[in-house]
Amino acid sequence: MSYITRKLNKLKEKETYIHFLNTLKYSLYVIFHPADGYWDLIHAKRGSYAAANFIVILTLLTHLWKLQFTNFIILNVRWYKVNILMEMASILLPLAIFCICNWGVTTLFDGKGHLGDIYMGTAYALTPYPLIQIPLIILSNLVTREEASFYFVFNNISFIWIGILLFMAMMMIHAYSFGKTLIFTIFTAFGMLVFIFIMLLFFSMISQGVAYFVSLGREVIFRLN
Repeated sequence: MSYITRKLNKLKEKETYIHFLNTLKYSLYVIFHPADGYWDLIHAKRGSYAAANFIVILTLLTHLWKLQFTNFIILNVRWYKVNILMEMASILLPLAIFCICNWGVTTLFDGKGHLGDIYMGTAYALTPYPLIQIPLIILSNLVTREEASFYFVFNNISFIWIGILLFMAMMMIHAYSFGKTLIFTIFTAFGMLVFIFIMLLFFSMISQGVAYFVSLGREVIFRLN
């Protein structure tokens, strides 16, 4: 039996969906009890990639819903000018770069987490975003301009909460102390900047190389004609 066939058969099993729902529901425990939650998430296998992927997808959808349905008094977005792919990339690329850089840095200094563990922990840390932002999208259409300050307070809370969860995730996953986690969080941020710089430099060189050969090809065609 092939790998794909086994996976398809597994999707038909009731236990698969029960496990998915249990691991997804566990994200609610993680966000309120991050120390115990993240330890059990990885070491006791209380999480799943399916739930992590679902949270990431829900975060992407919430971000798009926020751009389209938030009251223009609070968030003035011209939807017809929004590039959906770019908006999705604005979340997925930092997520991927963070996971790769954090894994690369911590691997050199006795970090216990694997790349998959870091991704799962980061994905679960995003849980407060849809939990807070979806009600805020609805609330934004019910408040006046004077009452909009409540929106921004809870909007900031969602991002601060994610930051705290992300920090706790890295501390529990890698079994680091508070101070060591803080240091390697800074190293990860620096690594992300270096990674982005190298990628920009790489694509800049590629684009210049392509432009050179295109202009060379045009020159040859012009000479031949």
